[in-house]
Amino acid sequence: MRLTLGAAVVVALSAGAALAEDEINCAEPYTQYEMTYCAEKAWKAVDRDLNYTYKMALYAMEVIDNDLPPKQRGAAKALRDAQRLWIKFRDKVCEAEGFQARGGTMEPMLVYQCYERLTKQQYQALDAIAAAN
Repeated sequence: MRLTLGAAVVVALSAGAALAEDEINCAEPYTQYEMTYCAEKAWKAVDRDLNYTYKMALYAMEVIDNDLPPKQRGAAKALRDAQRLWIKFRDKVCEAEGFQARGGTMEPMLVYQCYERLTKQQYQALDAIAAAN
């Protein structure tokens, strides 16, 4: 298999970026790249927690549905619909916050920070639902 020069450069840069990311200290990010990387990493960690808690909250709603007569059920669907709407809401709010640095290198960091903040709030709301049952 033969790599073109351009493909070889992309492979080399990707490998270098992966190695560099392992060395980033998110407790003290220095460059804009590091700050953005750390903001994304923080959001993804909270998002993993949110996804787990959403499943637990959805299970709690399914338990409620199972205890209700068929015509009164809908707790799981209501939560599922709400979560889908919340994702759209989060994305639009964070897009708007990104406009503070539109087109600049800071824009993605602002969006990831917003994602993290709103995802923490949603996590708490879903955790309360999951814990209630």
